[in-house]
Amino acid sequence: MTAPVVRDDGVRDEVAVEEPLEIRVDGVPLTVTMRTPGHDEELALGFLHGEGLIPPAPPRAAGPTDDFAANVVEVTGPLLRDPGARRFYTTSSCGVCGKGALEEVAAAVAAGGEPLPSGPLVTRALLASLPEHLHQPAFARTGGLHATGLFDADGELLLVREDVGRHNAMDKVIGRALLDGLLPLHEGILCVSGRLSFELVQKAAVAGAPILVGVGAPSSLAIELAADRGMTLCGFARGGEHVNVYAGPERVSG
Repeated sequence: MTAPVVRDDGVRDEVAVEEPLEIRVDGVPLTVTMRTPGHDEELALGFLHGEGLIPPAPPRAAGPTDDFAANVVEVTGPLLRDPGARRFYTTSSCGVCGKGALEEVAAAVAAGGEPLPSGPLVTRALLASLPEHLHQPAFARTGGLHATGLFDADGELLLVREDVGRHNAMDKVIGRALLDGLLPLHEGILCVSGRLSFELVQKAAVAGAPILVGVGAPSSLAIELAADRGMTLCGFARGGEHVNVYAGPERVSG
C-alpha cells in the first residue's frame, strides 16, 4: 500500500504506508507490529508460526476486527504453548531487537527445531538470479519497501509479498504458505530483498526452508544459526552473476 504526498518542491510523490497492527489470540493482545497494511491475516499467522506458537497447518481462523480502523487481527487459538507474561513489540525495522531480552533470542533459536532436510540442489547462477525475479511493484513506486519471495527449485517465483518491514514480508509469505498447506517448505527457496538478519534465518528455519538468499550481507548470528540448522545461506546475490555462500554449500553447484 502506498500513499500520495506532495514534496516541498511541489512534486507529487508516493510513499510506503506504515501503520500499527495488533495481533490478538482468542481476544488477548499478544503483539503490536508496525507494518504496511495488506495481507494482515498472513502476517499474523506467519508471525505466530515463526515464534513456535502455532503448528504448520491451516485449521485456525484469523481476520480483521473493527478496532483501530481494522488495524487488529484476531486469531483463534489455542496456542501450542503459553507465551506467559511476555508480550512482543516489533518495529518495522527490527523484530528481535524490539523484544529487548536475550532469553527471547534463545527461545527463538530453540523454535528452529531439527536440522533441515537435504532439500534441492541448485546452481550458483540460479541463486544469483533470484532477486531479479522478485516482483516489487510498490517498491518501484516508493523505494521504501522490502520483499520476500518463495521460489521453487527451478527458480520459478511462487509467491511474493512486500512490506515496510523485512521481517513482516517474510511473515506474510510464510503465513500464505501455511494457509495454502505448503508448510514445511522443504523444497522451496526463500529470497529477501535486503540484508540477512538472525530473525529472518530463524523464521525461514521454522518454516522448513533449506535455502535462504539475500541481496545484502548476513550478520554473524545469522550465519551461526544457519549453520546450526543445516541451512544454505547466501548473500550479496546481485546481477544474476554473483552470490556468496556463507553456510550449507552442499546444496550449491557450479
